[in-house]
Amino acid sequence: MKLFVAKKIIRAATIGWSLNLFCKGLLRELTDEGYDVVALTTPDDDLKELGEREGVRTIGVRMERHVSLFNDLVSLVKLTRVLRKEKPDMVHSMTPKAGLLCMMAAKIAGVPIRLHTFTGLVWPTATGLSRKILMMTDRITAACATHIIPEGEGVKQDLQRCITKKPMKVLGYGNVRGIDLDYWRRKDEKVDNGILTFVFIGRIVRDKGLNELVAAFVRLNQQYKATRLLLVGPCEEELDPVSSKTTHLIDTCDAIESVGRQEDVRPFYEQSDVLVFPSYREGFPNVVIEAGAMSLPSIVTDINGSREIIEKGKNGLVVPPRDEPALYEAMKWMVEHPDARERMAMNARPMVASRYEQGFVRQCLKDYYKKILSA
Repeated sequence: MKLFVAKKIIRAATIGWSLNLFCKGLLRELTDEGYDVVALTTPDDDLKELGEREGVRTIGVRMERHVSLFNDLVSLVKLTRVLRKEKPDMVHSMTPKAGLLCMMAAKIAGVPIRLHTFTGLVWPTATGLSRKILMMTDRITAACATHIIPEGEGVKQDLQRCITKKPMKVLGYGNVRGIDLDYWRRKDEKVDNGILTFVFIGRIVRDKGLNELVAAFVRLNQQYKATRLLLVGPCEEELDPVSSKTTHLIDTCDAIESVGRQEDVRPFYEQSDVLVFPSYREGFPNVVIEAGAMSLPSIVTDINGSREIIEKGKNGLVVPPRDEPALYEAMKWMVEHPDARERMAMNARPMVASRYEQGFVRQCLKDYYKKILSA
């Protein structure tokens, strides 16, 4: 028996890639449970692929990722027209620009339930006018929303302190995606070749802590030759590039291997012993969850999300952000304490499975949908 046949949900993001990644399989599940689901993003190939795979209707409305007052106003008008025509029971947005425009449009159009998920917040590490603008847009988004989901407790605290006093709820243990434990698992045990491999997976940019990571590793490698650093991800030279010194060290240190963007990063987890993720800011980093599912301990910075996934001494270590000496000491500790490192590795996957398994995360969201749509 299908439930909520009359309940129409529009899931919105700025670009199709975001919905394609974070809602893979979810929109079909919602449809199977009786919801009328529509996906709305900028028209692109990812949106088309999402619609075909999930079996849902799609609507394309162009939204600029960066500030563009004229284009944003055009998008707002178009979104308002779409929502007035569709008359959904709920609009659920994620990503900053879609949140701002869709929550405003949904309020103007009279959509009764306006839900936004806040993931990684940018303004806590911004300064000056940029910080003020970013905070203002989040305040507008929150003011227009009737319901707010912060991705984790750290994001919730930041929102409550600086953005809105509205009640909000972290679902489950946090994280909006969950992890497929069948996909993220080691196929074979790592072959011990006598080399301890650290791995970083993400964009090769300053904000991810790459300047500190590379400097700390080069210092470590001078003392412990049987170490290696894998860098997996694209270099973004136009957006927040690493320093010229860091680029030089990556190019000249034989123990550092930078492999660029990879469609499947599991082989690189399987080659590695420890994830190092020294980011300055995150919402709830999937990389740290993936590493845990692949039975890797992690070294992370004391920031939102990361400190919620890693319990110091149980499945990894936590160090202050932007602190190269502390990062070096943590990496050195991993080299010098192999037995403790292995115990962390053994704890990593069970801890992820108990908190972030995809079915559990999705059920938390579906239970929340049912609650607010039935109110």
